[in-house]
Amino acid sequence: MSRTLLVTDDSMIIRELIKETAREYGWTVVGEAVDGRDAIEKYRDLRPTGVTLDLVMPEFDGLHALRGIKEFDPASQVLVVSAIDQPDVLREAIKLGAADFVVKPFEPARLRRALELLCGDSACVVGT
Repeated sequence: MSRTLLVTDDSMIIRELIKETAREYGWTVVGEAVDGRDAIEKYRDLRPTGVTLDLVMPEFDGLHALRGIKEFDPASQVLVVSAIDQPDVLREAIKLGAADFVVKPFEPARLRRALELLCGDSACVVGT
């Protein structure tokens, strides 16, 4: 199974950490987005297996992106990776269809487990 990932975060450092971790576990990073609008556009163009999505970004936030991606593709697999600690916002992300939530800063093993969920089973991600 091909595992492709779109990484969305306004922080280049966080995007690099996510990409590095994902690649270690067999994912191919097919794109990066810096805000919600960029994420929606790139999702439509790239159709990745999964998306990582920060919630707090300039211009168009992660909830905007999640709505747009889910509207375009209800079966999309979106993983929220954010430092936000507002329970209402997190609940809204889950209600909108986020597959899981990883708190920044994250441990690579936690991100790996969350990425496995995007594929539907633990055999999706290679490596240990």
